[in-house]
Amino acid sequence: MHTPPLSAYVHIPWCIHKCPYCDFNSHELKEKNINSNEELYTNALIKQIENYHDVNERGLHTIFFGGGTPSLFSPDSFKQIINTLESKFGLEKNCEITIEANPGTCDRDNFLEYEDIGINRMSLGVQSFNHNHLKKLERIHNPEEALNAAKLAVETFKKVNIDLMFALPNQSLKDAMQDISKALEIGASHISYYHLTIEPNTFFHKFPPKLPNEEESAEIFDLIIYELKKAGFHRYETSAYAKKDSKCLHNLNYWNFGDYIGIGAGAHSKLSDKENIHRYACYKSPRDYINNANNKNFYAENKTLTRKDIIFEFMMNALRLSDGFDLNLFKERTNLSINVINKEINTAKFKKLIIEKNGRIKPTILGQNFL
Repeated sequence: MHTPPLSAYVHIPWCIHKCPYCDFNSHELKEKNINSNEELYTNALIKQIENYHDVNERGLHTIFFGGGTPSLFSPDSFKQIINTLESKFGLEKNCEITIEANPGTCDRDNFLEYEDIGINRMSLGVQSFNHNHLKKLERIHNPEEALNAAKLAVETFKKVNIDLMFALPNQSLKDAMQDISKALEIGASHISYYHLTIEPNTFFHKFPPKLPNEEESAEIFDLIIYELKKAGFHRYETSAYAKKDSKCLHNLNYWNFGDYIGIGAGAHSKLSDKENIHRYACYKSPRDYINNANNKNFYAENKTLTRKDIIFEFMMNALRLSDGFDLNLFKERTNLSINVINKEINTAKFKKLIIEKNGRIKPTILGQNFL
């Protein structure tokens, strides 16, 4: 099995407020408790990095600080974490380092310091520039704060992603067009556009809002694709649109079934050796994670993937990409011949969900919509 590129995901699990649609591992944190939690948690992250097992001397291809709301933490904490990662693994040349931020927790000085310590990409959780939609989604920022934070991000970082959502409660085509126009006006080079879905164990699941019907959602989706394409964005993944040379390298590593180490509460790792692929999951509760880190015990679960797991995970990820995958990549990343799934591939071709051409398998438009 070829050794894939290696990325690092670092999870910061706290937010000022838990959004009603969110099913991520995030927890509300009172502002007065941020500093003490930040110090304890950062120390635990550093312990996990320092005690990480062998990764075949691979340097890090990308680093991604996700959450929660990473922008609650100070630049100094990120500097400590990046320095520890660099010391332990080494960073590849032009390593992409992303931080997620909430427009409601943005600070100009922090942005400049983030950039100064090597963070070169920001992903900003705007979701909408519409006051009513932000209120319904219980975001802690308003449209003006979203606009100002986005403009500041574009001024500061080499690459900027804006997260937006569609099919929001009572959202019209006109509302969606206004969100698209604002995002384009700001000058971001990457837009992630997600359909609002009602997930189990969320407030919206208990108390569902009135959402656009399927036809209305499809109209908004068609508008998004048309307007972003017209503006020079390529839809390179199910929910991701990028201008030239602005794709998210970290997420591409996931979708191409690369390896990654997961640092922090609830973070997952995927690591390959010569014969097997292994998965590890850290303790999900921040308190459990911090307490167990003191005993150098970071993982609540670990397993070796079965052949069925490997095939499913590879295809689920790779077929999110508009350009699909090279047949050689399947062999390299799974240690299996593509022939083992001939039956399934032929069925998907018959249903016009995928096509095979020039040694690549990729989803059709029907396949992307089905996905």
